[in-house]
Amino acid sequence: MPTDKRVVVYGASGYTGRLICEYLREYNIPFLAAGRNSDRLKAVVDAVPGIDTVDHEIVDVEHSTEALVDAFRGAEVVLNTVGPFARWGDPVVQACLEIGAHYTDTNGEQNWMIDVEKQYGAEFASRGMVLTPGLAQMYTIGEIAANICLETPGLDTLDIEVFWKGYPTVASTNTILTNAAFAKAYYLEQNEYVEWPADAGIYELVVPGQHELGLALPWGGTSHPVWFKNDPRVANARALGGVINRPLMLGVPQIVAAALEQMEGKSDAEKFQIIDTVSASVRSETPPRENPRINTSLDSVHASGPLGRVHCVIHGNCNYKQTALLNAYGAAHLLQATPRAVGFVSGCQVFGHREMLGVLRAFGLVLDPIVTAHG
Repeated sequence: MPTDKRVVVYGASGYTGRLICEYLREYNIPFLAAGRNSDRLKAVVDAVPGIDTVDHEIVDVEHSTEALVDAFRGAEVVLNTVGPFARWGDPVVQACLEIGAHYTDTNGEQNWMIDVEKQYGAEFASRGMVLTPGLAQMYTIGEIAANICLETPGLDTLDIEVFWKGYPTVASTNTILTNAAFAKAYYLEQNEYVEWPADAGIYELVVPGQHELGLALPWGGTSHPVWFKNDPRVANARALGGVINRPLMLGVPQIVAAALEQMEGKSDAEKFQIIDTVSASVRSETPPRENPRINTSLDSVHASGPLGRVHCVIHGNCNYKQTALLNAYGAAHLLQATPRAVGFVSGCQVFGHREMLGVLRAFGLVLDPIVTAHG
């Protein structure tokens, strides 16, 4: 039976899914909370403060295109948080095409984004629908900072870094291992994808606002090279990310290397089983709710060209809340206005980078950007 809810939160019982429900409540947008376990969904959604002030419904659904179509038909926007997306994302995108709904998700899996653009981008565009994977703090805030830099003409190279204080969720850990096992990571050089060296190890980066160097990784390549490959202003883009926790960052390559060693010679099904086991051993519990005094974020972009340079830094807090707000705002925008662009498009392309920055500022999640120009 079709739903009368215009917005679906798929994976609503997860860490980010619950936060999206919170912000949809603040926007007073009725929603359908969907996932595999109705009891867990109910327990999580019922715990959202003030949830009884917004119309919502809970439904458990099998993870198949057919079942998702049946559950989501009638919705106009699907906000997907069920990852890793290279493993679970295609049926959700296919269901959106079937029912004619816009799609956003929180992924950072560069390989899947490249595949999604090839497989589905043209059809979404031909139907005036939005396909926006990677609407998340780790990628979108850096994209906002990059677009602020690119307001200065003549810049064509982006050096992007993102840091945050906190711990990865179970799904994030699973994604890291899935990327390592099944995907290559790329940066953009003269509008072509170039593979990051597999044996490069950890990079040391200067972090604005502190004396200690930060440790960072390509983190699957991130979405930035994908979005800016389609931007005529940009020829080169590299992005690195890290947790502001040196011992944790030093342990990531060791965890990945040990998991890859276990996977050697195994089938894909066996590899996924190892990934699930290792992910649960690294972080089997849900992280605590973010504390804005502790869980800070920092996005820094150096943009350069032959005769100019601009540096933009955006400080924020609660990166999972930033991600949730971006998706809730995206839903509100898509319900009320014609999207600025359709098909396979980034958050900045479809909603506007200054508009998203304004929303994050309004909810107290980021500071005003610090912009320094030379040349």
